Amino acid sequence: MKSVSTLRKVVALSLSLFGLSQVANATEVKLKEHQLFQPEDIFQLEVVSDPQVSPDGRQVVYVRRSNDIMTDSMRSNLWIVDVNGDSHRPLLSSTKNYYSPRWSADGKRLAYVSNSDGKPQLYVRWMDTGQTALVTNVQSSPSSITWSPDGKSIAFTMSVDSDEKPFKVKMPKKPKDAKWSPKFEYITKARYQADGRGVLDPAYTHIFIVPADGGTARQLTSGNFHHRGSLSFSADSQSIFFSANRSDNWEYEPVEADIYRVDIDGKITQITNYSGNESSPSVSPDGQKIAYSRRDDKKLAYRNRYLHVMDIDGNNDRNLTASVDNAVSNFQWKGNEGLYFQQMLRGVTQVDFVDLDGEISNVVTGLGGQSLGRPYTSGTFSAEGNVVAFAKGQTDRPADLHVLTADAQKQVTYLNEDLFGHKVLGEVKEIVYQSSIDGEEIQGWYILPPDYDASKKYPLILEIHGGPHLAYGPVFTAELQRMAAEGYIVFYNNHRGSTGYGERFALLLQNKYSSKYDFADHMSGIDALIEKGLVDPEQLFITGGSAGGIASAYAIGLTDRFKAAVVAKPVINWLSKVLTAASGLYQIPYQFPGMPWEEMEHYWQRSPLSLVGNVNTPTLLITGVEDKRTPMSETEQFYQALKLRKVDTVLVKVPGSAHGIAGKPSRMVGKIENIIAWFEKYRNEESK
Repeated sequence: MKSVSTLRKVVALSLSLFGLSQVANATEVKLKEHQLFQPEDIFQLEVVSDPQVSPDGRQVVYVRRSNDIMTDSMRSNLWIVDVNGDSHRPLLSSTKNYYSPRWSADGKRLAYVSNSDGKPQLYVRWMDTGQTALVTNVQSSPSSITWSPDGKSIAFTMSVDSDEKPFKVKMPKKPKDAKWSPKFEYITKARYQADGRGVLDPAYTHIFIVPADGGTARQLTSGNFHHRGSLSFSADSQSIFFSANRSDNWEYEPVEADIYRVDIDGKITQITNYSGNESSPSVSPDGQKIAYSRRDDKKLAYRNRYLHVMDIDGNNDRNLTASVDNAVSNFQWKGNEGLYFQQMLRGVTQVDFVDLDGEISNVVTGLGGQSLGRPYTSGTFSAEGNVVAFAKGQTDRPADLHVLTADAQKQVTYLNEDLFGHKVLGEVKEIVYQSSIDGEEIQGWYILPPDYDASKKYPLILEIHGGPHLAYGPVFTAELQRMAAEGYIVFYNNHRGSTGYGERFALLLQNKYSSKYDFADHMSGIDALIEKGLVDPEQLFITGGSAGGIASAYAIGLTDRFKAAVVAKPVINWLSKVLTAASGLYQIPYQFPGMPWEEMEHYWQRSPLSLVGNVNTPTLLITGVEDKRTPMSETEQFYQALKLRKVDTVLVKVPGSAHGIAGKPSRMVGKIENIIAWFEKYRNEESK
């Protein structure tokens, strides 16, 4: 019997040959519908995330995420596989969710979180017998699961309600059986709401510790502060290192944080006291050093994060990645000799290694494929000694599990072969060009229709990423592949402001987002594709979400070249947005030169609403009803303005959805199909 790998090569070869014959006979042969990526296929997608290598380096446990068509949700189960790909089997799999697997230091037990008994709780599984124990019985979901080195305890973070009240109010006594209106809600915090959570109840995140055999979880930290993020035990298991801002002014210091130590008796000691953010502490195996992430406190929208190492008491601090002009993350010790870390470079995530002298070498590249909707860069890995397990996808497949050993690098899962083994997806090609506004080099990609015919010119969809300090890459994307399957060339790029191209490039949009500068980056790419003879210049369409929605709305105020636009979850009026959205406390000091009432003209010039008098492009607007990051009021302003101008426009509200309107499988399908349907309304018949 042929191996999966061999079968895949045969299928790929046959499809490749079929594709060549198509090009030769494009006017006679069309791909059949079942060979193309269809809306219902999104429910069949699976993806690897959060791989964890066992301490002996022989096995990997990972989270297998799959879409559930009956519950319209993504289900998470735990699977285990040998590093050579053998014995691939479910460890915990059912209609419940299992996630955050973490090995004990001796590899004999596995901690994880599950909602199998209702609320998310912490469990421990004995790997030799398969017996499982419920470790916690807590009211909030535990996070940042961390074993003590001696295996006796597990630390985690959890939200704890606060009984803060702004003042005393004396109300008359309610008569028995009387039905009064609900009690008033009192809001006192500067940060009083969050996307996906709405108005926040008074609560703070604290660190807890619980016996690994089960028992009562004990709270170690206190005070009206948040203690979020990764945790790391001291070598003797008597202390936990963490990051927090324990200043009384913490609400107004969104990037400020220091490293602390809390002993198991609750005593807290501050370790660092730099201006800026120190986070993600990781204690070396010998207990002598702490690795951590550090960024400065400059009031700029983007700053690199560096990997620092210091002695356990905070002395002898040094930057190990000073030569890396990108943000680094996910620090994992390799013995006591150095650390693995990851960075994203020109649209591709990679794992590197740095020794304690600052010498850096690349380990693996190509991580990603975990963002199923749009082609955002992503990636997770786990390392034990010379064994590195990581999630890696391709342009035609979501992330699978790959393992690097001293002998070889190998793909060990093929989760989507049942779906894509008989389908033809659009080919992804890179394009690098210069922006017309100043010659800045821009990297982008375009997806050809699956039945691409080189003798034709195709309609083009420009899709703009969010952030803007994020990045796309050459990875699988359900949304853009669906557009390509309908006969469009889909173009996306990493315009100025994107990450992975150094701090200078990311800051080219400082106080200029959105503006004529990123607009020029997009239009120059479109013109480059037109010059290649690929694109019909009379059949251009534009869409984007969040920051991409802002850029899309801004673009149609600057040009009439697009036949139609879909603007998803945008900011339309910066003056109103920063005072109504959950993200204003960060955006005002870091993305603007002053307060809205001080710099009104600056806010207005960056607002797409300032250009609405120029807009003639038919526009579909789509936003989640519960969006707190780019509130519905922003979308409604643009809708009303376009209606007053008698521009063809439709407002689509996504019930129950926060900012991530594609967060559920059916919503992703709905988002894509609405975009395609709107563009089809304005697409020339001869190009269909």
